[in-house]
Amino acid sequence: MTVALWCVLIAIFLPYVCTIVAKISGGFRLSDNHDPRDFLDSVGGVARRAHAAQLNSFEVMPAFAAAVIVAHLVGTAQLVTVNVLAVLFITSRLLYIICYLADWAILRSLVWFVGMGLIAAFFFVSV
Repeated sequence: MTVALWCVLIAIFLPYVCTIVAKISGGFRLSDNHDPRDFLDSVGGVARRAHAAQLNSFEVMPAFAAAVIVAHLVGTAQLVTVNVLAVLFITSRLLYIICYLADWAILRSLVWFVGMGLIAAFFFVSV
């Protein structure tokens, strides 16, 4: 398996890291597990931002996975380039989550655009 494919696995689990942060910072109790979505909808502050980061991470993960798979299937891009792009994307997602938790809205949006640019880059290097 390539580094890029391992990064897809990391991207799959990143939303769950945000979920754990949201639940812990929101005062989650096991009794809240009967309706965890309602619990997450009711939290505020860091917990709410962690939940929003979770949702965004779920939204962007399929596009990233598709971009990595397309780059592998087309095979015209250098594997090193694909691996570097994947690591940069995971790095951008980690920075995005940090920015979200810290409530750095403008920087978060800039990092989001960088991540989307990296997804597009997979297609451009595969031409």
